[in-house]
Amino acid sequence: MKRVAIGLALTLVLCAAAAGAVAKTNALAGTSSAKATTLTVWVGWSQRELKEFKKITSEYDAKHSDVNIKVVGGINDDKIIAAIRSGKGPDVVSSFTSANVGNYCSSGGWIDLSPLMKKDHVSANLFPKTSQYYTQYKGKRCALPFLADVYGLYYNKTLFRKAGIKSPPKTISELTKDAKKLTQRKGGTIKVAGYDPFFGQYSGNAPDMTTYAPLYGAKWTDSGGNSALSKDPQWSKFLRWEKGLVDWYGYDNLVRFKGGLADEFSSSNGFEIGKLAMMMDGEWRVAFIHAEHPNLNYGTAPMPVDDAHPELYGAGYVNGTIIGIPKGVKHKDQAWALVKYLTTNSHPLAKFSNGIRNVPTTKASLNSHEIKPDAHFKTFLKIFANPHSATSPITAVGNAYGTLVQAFAVKWQAGHVKTLSDGLKKLDKDIDNQLKQAGKGVP
Repeated sequence: MKRVAIGLALTLVLCAAAAGAVAKTNALAGTSSAKATTLTVWVGWSQRELKEFKKITSEYDAKHSDVNIKVVGGINDDKIIAAIRSGKGPDVVSSFTSANVGNYCSSGGWIDLSPLMKKDHVSANLFPKTSQYYTQYKGKRCALPFLADVYGLYYNKTLFRKAGIKSPPKTISELTKDAKKLTQRKGGTIKVAGYDPFFGQYSGNAPDMTTYAPLYGAKWTDSGGNSALSKDPQWSKFLRWEKGLVDWYGYDNLVRFKGGLADEFSSSNGFEIGKLAMMMDGEWRVAFIHAEHPNLNYGTAPMPVDDAHPELYGAGYVNGTIIGIPKGVKHKDQAWALVKYLTTNSHPLAKFSNGIRNVPTTKASLNSHEIKPDAHFKTFLKIFANPHSATSPITAVGNAYGTLVQAFAVKWQAGHVKTLSDGLKKLDKDIDNQLKQAGKGVP
């Protein structure tokens, strides 16, 4: 399952085996011209999702006799960087880690697509503002968005009805009240968590400081570009709420509860089997529930927001797959033609979205008649298009930025930060120092 470590994961490595295959239709097998150019495309998807990607490249392949497309799956950013350094990169490359755009753009590891877009009259305004942001760095657009992940609220309607709750919460205070009402305990043991605020609830896609930022309108930097976590009071407001709910459950109780949860992407996911009454999660969960627990009585909604900022309701955290062309590419024109097709044409975006249930990334594709109707999934299409939705900071250090933030958040909820204001000031200093020392990363 494609998932990004939401800008704050501790590793870039995606444990998947590389698998290569030529994406040709049966009708064309063995009939391609000897003069056709082989385009090698590296992607992170594997298994079922890789098969869905090959379906759309097969369609392109069938209509373009000048190219043969070779798709290699299971690629992570370590492999991408190593290939670029060796000068043996593919023609087209994609990454699940949109936070690394700053590294790829600033280093020249991925070429600037702006001249190609200008030549073919492709406007960045085809995409919502958030995905425009995470595909460029300081004005250099070295990537385009290719499906997105969007975070929202999942809630168990059966548990809501039993608790006398008629609708999903829209504010943080409503979320807190409902979470406490929905929680079931036996002695000191949590049997059902109304809402688990724990950073690290699941290893791969747990809610963290980044995913909550759009719900509070929290700002990452000041006007001078310096880290502003200690300067923007919204961060302190959010962190105090999170710690307050952790303390209500009991830190040790949440640790034990977390230890009893099955793997996030198993059919025994905590929400899917009723151990979590509410959960922040991405749009992909819709497909998992459909496949594993089709009779689950649940709903989806935007995440609740800071009570003082009701105008933010409907927004959420967004990140997504990025796609581009590595430096040293031998077949730039053909590579660009494929990238343009995959990222700007509503048909492949809708087809791929239907296949893996990620959000299509152009404004037009969000309303495509080819998107399979699903009320649960539609929630995430709306969140993605919301102008207040936001993503991780795009910096020259890429995903390493989030490591500092995540480490602080984990210490904070465990009670190992004596004074929040001092802790945030130190975090700001550490972040600023990290950015100042940032190298180019890819030669």
